Amino acid sequence: MTVTAPGTAGATATSTTDLDAARAALRSRLLDDGVLVDLGSPGLYGRTGVFERVYSAVDAAEVRIHEDLDAEVLRFPPVEPLTAFERTDYIASFPDLAASISGFTGDDRTHRALLAARERGERWESFLQPADLMLTPAVCHPVYGLLSGTLPVGGRTFDILGDSFRREPSLDPMRLQAFHMHEFVHVGTPESAKQHRDGRIPGMRALLESFGLEIDVVPANDPFFGRVGQMLARNQVEQALKFELVTPVYGQDRPWTAIGSANLHEDHFGTSFAIRTADGGVAHSACVAFGLERVTIALFAAHGTDPDAWPRSVRAALAL
Repeated sequence: MTVTAPGTAGATATSTTDLDAARAALRSRLLDDGVLVDLGSPGLYGRTGVFERVYSAVDAAEVRIHEDLDAEVLRFPPVEPLTAFERTDYIASFPDLAASISGFTGDDRTHRALLAARERGERWESFLQPADLMLTPAVCHPVYGLLSGTLPVGGRTFDILGDSFRREPSLDPMRLQAFHMHEFVHVGTPESAKQHRDGRIPGMRALLESFGLEIDVVPANDPFFGRVGQMLARNQVEQALKFELVTPVYGQDRPWTAIGSANLHEDHFGTSFAIRTADGGVAHSACVAFGLERVTIALFAAHGTDPDAWPRSVRAALAL
């Protein structure tokens, strides 16, 4: 596995204004050419037929390169119980990205007060109560609660596709609030988890390069919150727990954008969800994933908004 040191992909500096202009230009092109539909909130879009055509092809191609895993297929809803969410400890590391669901549980009097506040043009959400549900920020979260106990010899591997939501509004079309990840998760021994993570990266890179995208693999960190988060981020990079597959969506001289990742969780979920290996040790886990919307938009950025005009080799790789 060949990787680049952090920050060396697209190494020359660029101004924030210049980068924002490039992001705005891509967003405008996607909207003007009928690829995405603006829903009126940053990072939320409707997707048209041309987007879905490419998106579906990207997802099918990813599945093909992981067929040798013989993974168990699981699909989860876009929400998870609060009790399960809390066991992941996500709120400690990413409180700014989390979002809960609330519902109305009041009586007629409370409803009248809500309507009166609404009529006055005031915010009425305070009349809603937490519903013990969270929008799922990572599609693999629900699987760990299903594994509490002892794993079989060899561990277990899963094919997981689902919705994610992270409260991260942005006009950058590569940074969506609602998006889909297709993940291949392995839970087993420290050795098998690391092998899963490292062994899948070359195939993922080759697939993205077959799409006509320039790809680098770089050490990375998650966007941990606050001062403690800065230390966690440094540790994540120093311990090589996370790699990202990045591509120059906005040009060689601007920061490259992650469109896939390969993550080693060590025993985080094994400890939180009381998962043991067949030999009695705490289970380790790892996942590899493509951000399906990000790969799709990277393709439109690289090749234009008409897939029928893309290079023949790219269309063949995607089976378009």
